Amino acid sequence: MWKDDPVPQTSCGPLTGGSRDISRLDHGVVTVTTKSTDVTALVEEIQKREPLITDSCLEHVIHLVQRLQEKLGEEQNHRFSLFKVLRTHILPLTNVAFNKSGSRFITGSYDRTCKLWDTASGEELHSLEGHRNVVYAIAFNNPYGDKIATGSFDKTCKLWSTETGKCYHTFRGHSAEIVCLSFNPQSTLLATGSMDTTAKLWDVEKGEEVATLNGHSAEIIALSFNTTGDRIITGSFDHTVAVWDVGTGRLLHSLIGHRGEISSAQFNWDCSLIVTGSMDKTCMLWNAETGTHIATLAGHSREVLDVCFDYAGQRIATASADGSARVYNAGTKQCIAKLEGHEDEISKVCFNPKGNCILTASSVF
Repeated sequence: MWKDDPVPQTSCGPLTGGSRDISRLDHGVVTVTTKSTDVTALVEEIQKREPLITDSCLEHVIHLVQRLQEKLGEEQNHRFSLFKVLRTHILPLTNVAFNKSGSRFITGSYDRTCKLWDTASGEELHSLEGHRNVVYAIAFNNPYGDKIATGSFDKTCKLWSTETGKCYHTFRGHSAEIVCLSFNPQSTLLATGSMDTTAKLWDVEKGEEVATLNGHSAEIIALSFNTTGDRIITGSFDHTVAVWDVGTGRLLHSLIGHRGEISSAQFNWDCSLIVTGSMDKTCMLWNAETGTHIATLAGHSREVLDVCFDYAGQRIATASADGSARVYNAGTKQCIAKLEGHEDEISKVCFNPKGNCILTASSVF
């Protein structure tokens, strides 16, 4: 686990959040730049232009802008350093994931289990047992965090209670290994991707299949919903990423450009961008609405095995078979940190909700 420390130095350059001008008002958009800005005066000026900000909620808006000002100030001149090492499983890890608050995280393993952990103490809370093969894909149903989904090489997906560790449902229907999964934002649907070249949508409450997404010519190994839940992307060994309409199951775009198998794909928070990682050693940015290519992020010497946005959509983290992780600025497309310390390939990477910690999983335990 890597934690964001206030030290203005990294091997790729300073990890800075940048500055924004809180005194500008453009069509109701407010941005923050300096600690000396009079927030009360600013919000009062906004109130004159925005009738929805009444006197009864004025103090609350002032408090929110002050918190935003403080948070943006904290992002300047940071780097990531090693925070904690947990000896988690008897066999290598396959995946890691935080809950919404970052207070808990889960780990999947070749030992056929998923374990739930307390982030601060490192205490093991539950061991979710029942799969008959490798637990490869795991996820919380964030932002709720009361359920955990696990996908396995045994061709099934299981739904668990976070609090009790009880298994609610076992989803059956894929004809090959399940290697990726994701909840929709409303936590009503669960999507699974399989080596059988299909993705499936499942009803979380009923435990039933809702739809099958057909169209890839090779294994599906990555999928992700956007934040509104009306789109889902699937990445495949056929070198492409597909954008689907969730309601109809219709294919909207095929993202073509990588020269190797897709390893990971994700929307940013406002659904405007898609990031993809590939075995061709690169990460690519795409316009989510049009499906057009925006930029290629290079630097790794071996395959990119995982990619993710932070929750603000400002940074991109990549994990590679070269044993390192990198952090890129989504705006400038520049590498702003290189994270080294693992002795072997890094299979998964994720930000905590605040964006000041990165969790990496490696085959060395």
